[in-house]
Amino acid sequence: MKQGLFTAVLIVVTYAVSLIFYSWMGTTPDGSTFHNLYEGGYVVTVLIALILMVIAYIVERLIALNKASGKGNIAGFVKELKQDVDAGAIDQALARCDDHQSSVAAVLRAVFQRYQMLTQHNISDREKKISEMEKAVEEATTMEMPLLEKNLVAISTIASISTMVGLLGTTLGMIRAFEAMATSGAPDAVQLSLGISEALFNTALGIVGGIMGIVTYNVFTNRVDRFTYMIDEAAFYIIQTLGSSKSE
Repeated sequence: MKQGLFTAVLIVVTYAVSLIFYSWMGTTPDGSTFHNLYEGGYVVTVLIALILMVIAYIVERLIALNKASGKGNIAGFVKELKQDVDAGAIDQALARCDDHQSSVAAVLRAVFQRYQMLTQHNISDREKKISEMEKAVEEATTMEMPLLEKNLVAISTIASISTMVGLLGTTLGMIRAFEAMATSGAPDAVQLSLGISEALFNTALGIVGGIMGIVTYNVFTNRVDRFTYMIDEAAFYIIQTLGSSKSE
C-alpha cells in the first residue's frame, strides 16, 4: 500500500474508532473517568485518534524494522560472506545475501554485483574498484533508508501537534466553564471546578499522545541509526576484503 493511501486509510479508521469509543463513553455513569473524558467535547475524539495512530505506527515500524533485521545474526552473516570472498565464491555470497533478506544484505548484494561487473570488465586497479564499490553502497543505502525511516515524520508530527490539540480542548473547555459561570449570576465553585477538571482531561490526553510520539520517534530513530552504522561497518569490511581479494 502506498504511503499516502496508508495514511489516509489510517486517519479514517482511527477517527471512526475514536467516535465509536467517544459515543460509548457518553453511556458511562456520571462522575466516572470515561464520562469526564466524554464531557471534554469532540476535541477528545481527535486526541484519541492521534493516540491510536501512534499505536498503529508503532506496530508497523516494529514489523518493518524486524523484517529489515533479516534472518540470523548480522555479525555472523558478515563473517560468512568474508569466508565466501576468501574462497572466491562470489555467487555463493550473493545467494547468501538473498537468503538473509536484511537491509545490510541488500547493500552488500549491491557491492558484490558491482564487484562482479568490475571483474567482467577486467578492471584490476584497487583504488578504482574500491571507489566503485563505495558508490554502490551509497546508491543501495539511498534505496534502503526510505524503508527504514518510513512513517517517522508522521510520528514526529503527531508528537508535535498532540499537546497543542490538547491545549486547544482545554482552552475551549475553560471558555465554556467561565461562560456558564457568567450567565448563572453567582459563581458556583463546584460547577466551575467540574468544568475545569473536564477541560484538563484534554490536556492529559494531549500530553499522553505527545509523550508516546516523542518516545516512539526517539526509539525508532535510534534503531535506524544502528542499522545505518551496521551497514557502513559491514560494507567497509567487505569492500576492503574484496579490494585485496585475488578471486577475480
